[in-house]
Amino acid sequence: MSFTPSDIVAGLAFLLSAYATLKTVQFNDRQKSLIESQEKLNQRLLEKEDAESVLDKKADIGATFVKLGSNNYRLKIWNKGKAAAQNVSIEFPDGNDCIVESEIAEKFPLEVLDTHQSVELIAAVHMGTKRKHAIKLLWADGFSQSNEKIVYPTL
Repeated sequence: MSFTPSDIVAGLAFLLSAYATLKTVQFNDRQKSLIESQEKLNQRLLEKEDAESVLDKKADIGATFVKLGSNNYRLKIWNKGKAAAQNVSIEFPDGNDCIVESEIAEKFPLEVLDTHQSVELIAAVHMGTKRKHAIKLLWADGFSQSNEKIVYPTL
């Protein structure tokens, strides 16, 4: 069996074609994994954007006691969320023994508590006052019409 120059060229062309096909398959596999990782990244970015848009609609209400001077205390209720809180109410599940009732009646329910805004209530602290108080905060915002949070500020 003898090989002619055209047989050798045809064999080399076949080998080159097989090599090119192999490299194309490898490139397509890498391209496919890149597309999959890009889809995962895009999905995570969409989830992050959704979470941020939810946070933009939420108010985050909190409360703490603030000491003014030697024996004057205030209960400070504040909003550190990104949205305004509407119809803010305050309740005392374990009873109220230090916040002046007339203060609560005058200021609550609070129509709007904007972002980074606060309201203070006079606290009448005496020797028999508990050091830890359970306070239930209720409000509405762009996320939900009935939010509630129980905080435990201490004196």
